[in-house]
Amino acid sequence: MSHSEESHGEDHGFAHAMPVRTLLAVFVALVSLTCLTVWTASFSFGEFDLVLAMVIATIKATLVMMFFMHLIQDKRLNVLVFLSAFLFAALFIGFTLMDKDAYNPNIDETFSDTHSRANP
Repeated sequence: MSHSEESHGEDHGFAHAMPVRTLLAVFVALVSLTCLTVWTASFSFGEFDLVLAMVIATIKATLVMMFFMHLIQDKRLNVLVFLSAFLFAALFIGFTLMDKDAYNPNIDETFSDTHSRANP
């Protein structure tokens, strides 16, 4: 008998059952955080606009990872690997944003001067 015939009839069940109340609470939290993101977009926080948006997005991503991807019930090594990848992505984006003004801080002025000389 082949392996596929032996394992075909087995019922493994649902691996990580979550209470409906928990899933609905996470859903309400995600919708609330989305509303908060839209609300904060209507105000100007200066340099903190991006930071605030990224903090809210990180909280939302954490909720999705913990509950909908079942990392809250998974092995701790998987959580560590996933969070370290998240951390390195955040570092790469952060270092890129810190370096954006290093080459030409007056790029808008340079572009408008070049554009005005090209089209007299």
